[in-house]
Amino acid sequence: MVEDPFLVLAGGKEGGFLELEEIDEADFGIFGGAVEDLGEIDRKAGKDQKKKKRKKRKRGDDDYALPGDGDLVVECEEEGEKGEKRVKKKRRSRKKRKVKEMEEKMESKEDVSDDNVEDMQDGNDMEQDNNDGLILGEDEVYAWRELRLHPLLITAVRRLGFKEPTPIQKACFPAAAHQGKDVIGAAETGSGKTLAFGLPILQRLLEEQEKAMRLSREDESTQDENSRESPLRALILTPTRELAKQVCDHLKEAAKFLRIQVVPIVGGLSMEKQERLLKRKPEIVVGTPGRLWELMSTGNQHLIKLHSLSFFVLDEADRMIERGHFHELQSIIEMLPVTNGSDEQTVGTTPSCETVPILQIKKRQTFVFSATLALSANFRKKLKRGLVTAKASASTDLSSIEALSKQARMKPNAEIVDLTKASILPEKLEESFIECSDDDKDAYLYYILSVHGQGRTIIFCTSIAALRHLSSILRVLGINVLTNHAQMQQRARMKAVDRFRESENSILVATDGFARGMDFDDVRTVIHYQLPHSTDVYIHRSGRTARKSMAGCSIALISPADKAKFYSLCKSLSKENLQQFPVDHAYMPAVMNRLTLARQIDKITRKNSQENANKSWLQRNAESMGLLLETSDSEEERVQGHKQRKATSANLQKLQQDLSELLQRPLQPKTFSRRYLAGAGVSPLLQKQLEELSKRNVKGSASVNANKGSRFVVIGQDQIEPLQALQNSGQEVCVSIDKLREKRRLAENWRRKKQKEKKSTREQKRKEKRIAKERD
Repeated sequence: MVEDPFLVLAGGKEGGFLELEEIDEADFGIFGGAVEDLGEIDRKAGKDQKKKKRKKRKRGDDDYALPGDGDLVVECEEEGEKGEKRVKKKRRSRKKRKVKEMEEKMESKEDVSDDNVEDMQDGNDMEQDNNDGLILGEDEVYAWRELRLHPLLITAVRRLGFKEPTPIQKACFPAAAHQGKDVIGAAETGSGKTLAFGLPILQRLLEEQEKAMRLSREDESTQDENSRESPLRALILTPTRELAKQVCDHLKEAAKFLRIQVVPIVGGLSMEKQERLLKRKPEIVVGTPGRLWELMSTGNQHLIKLHSLSFFVLDEADRMIERGHFHELQSIIEMLPVTNGSDEQTVGTTPSCETVPILQIKKRQTFVFSATLALSANFRKKLKRGLVTAKASASTDLSSIEALSKQARMKPNAEIVDLTKASILPEKLEESFIECSDDDKDAYLYYILSVHGQGRTIIFCTSIAALRHLSSILRVLGINVLTNHAQMQQRARMKAVDRFRESENSILVATDGFARGMDFDDVRTVIHYQLPHSTDVYIHRSGRTARKSMAGCSIALISPADKAKFYSLCKSLSKENLQQFPVDHAYMPAVMNRLTLARQIDKITRKNSQENANKSWLQRNAESMGLLLETSDSEEERVQGHKQRKATSANLQKLQQDLSELLQRPLQPKTFSRRYLAGAGVSPLLQKQLEELSKRNVKGSASVNANKGSRFVVIGQDQIEPLQALQNSGQEVCVSIDKLREKRRLAENWRRKKQKEKKSTREQKRKEKRIAKERD
């Protein structure tokens, strides 16, 4: 006991050293980061002991050393080094574990946290939103109950305010939801085709969720975290990005409290963000073929595991299968597994996947919808005979619905719902046209927007060059227009759509890609600045208005070069008579004055911007290559160029000032005189307008034109919508080519007959004169 000098350090009767394995960390207060502090203290103590020892050895003070001290110190140092190594290993393993846990948390945070927050919010707000947000009562949705719609979907319909199903929804839902048939549907634009295929999808997913919940209650051991992750159940393809976003928004509204995720996948947006959305394992994906195939090609697991796919939907199918378009569609269809009554159960191009046992036996339903759908007479017979289920080769061209049905392996009992009428166009659509030259199209368009500029208006062009020219001219004239075309960035296109929805009098200039399936509330007028190349595009263009049983108006600007195309278009739509839009030509001189100045300003502005762009391009490239840019122009040429630019700038300022003065005045007819107001008579409307103008002049606000597409002041006319103007004073004109030819033939026959009568009367008179002379 006395010989052991480390008895006090050990704290026991036996004495000796304690190894690190024998130390209880709780007794010594060692937790987490405290280990590092103690380790550092031990190291410092060991270093101090070594230094002291060396000093003692140098001085020769061996009397102070205890017996056995050297051996004990060596053992202590060895044990300390082993302990430090073990502590370091423990720390490394802990750090690795923490890093792994943090990575897993970061990966799951984006996927799970959003879902959990949404689920918690949905769970908390379910009762309030279901009760407070309902527009319709239980008795008002009796028509939906007759279709045996799921109670949660009936609640969603009540919240959305849909009192009864549309004809296309009523015809498609029983066959798709209860009988499990494939559906080929065709109906006019604005007839509710999105919910016609959306409700059957949601109905089936809800039924499967309830069945899975019942099984999980019976066997509690099957409940795990994987039940939250669901495979891809529905894939919906659309031809345009805007339509994909719109379909996704509609389905989200219907599935707001159903714990069913709907995700849009379109081009023009970040692929990384879309991959994060797909990590949430959404049940429904709505997208365009290009971006979907791009993600499939990169091996996105959620998109390539298609064995559990229960629904494949093609919206606006006629556009999707046009020749030369959407080659990716064929590649996507080839990846679909063979499940519809075929002996094959897998496809080599799609990897195997693990799905819920209930979902493995589900067969895929194919839905094909469009506003214009051309089917051959024997197509239904082919379906019944099962001829369309034959294998389609990889080189099959999806140029028709029949080829598409072969490739997608539609079922023999597919339901064909064709609700298109002879006109295909909405019932309350008023069609009209204006005959003018190519140069006067801008003038007549400005006339419509200024005199009848009320309500939302969409102007369609066939080319992006025409769209840019038109939007530039209208902006110079003080009309704030929005644009949408394929060469714009996706964010800018979505922003233009949102702005168009916000304002009641907004004006949008778009190409034909925007005509497919876009649903806007209360678009009053559609103007065809350029005639489309096909009847289908004209139908889709005109279908942007007169939706949801509301009235609307379409106006086509017809130049002499467009007449043949216009007449063939009317013939394909079985139009014999069409209304001519009323135009008061007394306003056209004032319109032409403004338009002439606007064209000159636009021409100078375009030229200046082009020159600046070329100069900046040349300077940028010279700087990037480290070259000095020298001009070969002489001093006289530079002076002359400066003078020319100065003159151009002065001319531009003068033109802008003149146009600004014209725009500040109200648009007035040719017969109106500012000196002699009563010369053409003063109507009550004119008197009221003059009083308003005098009040504005008194207030010092001479500017009348609103630069954001709102109301213009037109002397002598009260601003009314084009639809009302057409209903009040529109005149029907024959547009049937056969009738026009018949009229021309009758007119020619009548002219020839008159000529013959004149000729015969002249001959008769000559005979009478000869007879009279012979008598004399």
